[in-house]
Amino acid sequence: MGGQAFDQGVSALLASYRAIPPNATVRLAKKTSNLFRKRAANPHPGLDVSGLDRVISVDPDARTADVAGMCTYENLVAATLPYGLAPLVVPQLKTITLGGAVTGLGIESTSFRSGLPHESVSEIDILTGDGEIITATPTNEHADLFFGFPNSYGTLGYSVRLRIELEPVKPYVALRHVRFTSIAELQATMETIVTEKTYDGEQVDYLDGVVFSAHESYLTLGRQTDEEGPVSDYTGMDIYYRSVQNKTTDRLTIHDYLWRWDTDWFWCSRAFGAQNPKIRRWWPKRYLRSSFYWKLIGLDQRWDIGDRLNARKGLPPGERVVQDIEVPIEHTTDYVEWFLDNIPIEPIWLCPLRLREPALPGSDPVRPWPLYPLEPQRAYVNVGFWSAVPVTPGDPGHTNKIIERKVAELDGHKSLYSESFYEPEEFDELYGGESYRLLKKRYDPRGRLLDLYAKAVKRQ
Repeated sequence: MGGQAFDQGVSALLASYRAIPPNATVRLAKKTSNLFRKRAANPHPGLDVSGLDRVISVDPDARTADVAGMCTYENLVAATLPYGLAPLVVPQLKTITLGGAVTGLGIESTSFRSGLPHESVSEIDILTGDGEIITATPTNEHADLFFGFPNSYGTLGYSVRLRIELEPVKPYVALRHVRFTSIAELQATMETIVTEKTYDGEQVDYLDGVVFSAHESYLTLGRQTDEEGPVSDYTGMDIYYRSVQNKTTDRLTIHDYLWRWDTDWFWCSRAFGAQNPKIRRWWPKRYLRSSFYWKLIGLDQRWDIGDRLNARKGLPPGERVVQDIEVPIEHTTDYVEWFLDNIPIEPIWLCPLRLREPALPGSDPVRPWPLYPLEPQRAYVNVGFWSAVPVTPGDPGHTNKIIERKVAELDGHKSLYSESFYEPEEFDELYGGESYRLLKKRYDPRGRLLDLYAKAVKRQ
């Protein structure tokens, strides 16, 4: 991208900020989003971030990259892999932006050893609600914003430039799919791997899992390798998540491993018929990717296509249950078995995580990220489930509400990219209410940006 192009993008961003009326809420002028919650229409022009969508530079010696906030991970990985480097955590979908994964939350199969994407950021330029671009680091005068930015979802400012750590990667990933017939056994094995980073005498570099039922679940263990050999391709007729059931070992290029879930949006492409072999054979390969499925979801949200089709079949409308939650790893069995007994959705995804150690310089050793307060030195498991269930008459959001209650009961949290139904007091307790108010007062004193509760729960 280069510094000159980046500077032009920043100039366009600031000009668009100045063009927004002083009494209007500041929002991005984005046509696409990785959020599953509906937003109220913005009657005013938004921030022009079109010039902030590339990698600025890669320093292979320092193993860092300077990246514009709207750069997608697809473009970021394309810029770093030629150096044999990759971000420490690469979220599963190509359309997720680095800035989105930091101000929201991202996770992937390296999270059991590398934490979450914001933990590999060393400095960040942020456009605040006052229209000022400031640089926040773990130790400077804006350290409070540096640590408070994750999980703020653009309500404390927007990332303009981020400097991130990179790690060396080898050309291939060798996979083992280990089957379990009980969730408790899977949990015990996962706990051991998170602690020891090995399994059956072999190093584990990547770790996630899929649950198909209470009696059929898998952990996928990945190991980096430079050993040449045949590799699988899951960008055409073959479907990755089905290979987990059908193979005990596998090999992918590092590029294809990082994007193994994108071709079928995990397993959600089946909702569009894309996993039907007769349809898939004629489905253009360039449309087997998350960015196209997002367009289909946008059409559904606009025209209620799914509910209309259900009505023709005499079926009730659907309640969308699209969530990622975290519970302490020791509660994995409790949560997953409860979910399988009560929520008619399968498969579900498991991804263990642990905050990086040691905590970044200048961070609070107890709770370094106040708006999503996971405990250091404690392992968690992300559970992802993305589908719909029949609406409960007279109780909008019924299934999502009981999920929220169960997660809270097990000392967990859930991400805020989708629908939430918390009351203000509970939301305040779970998502760093007092810390958030102090940050809001300092960096958005005129309230130009939406409030987090208003954005995440009220869906303004």
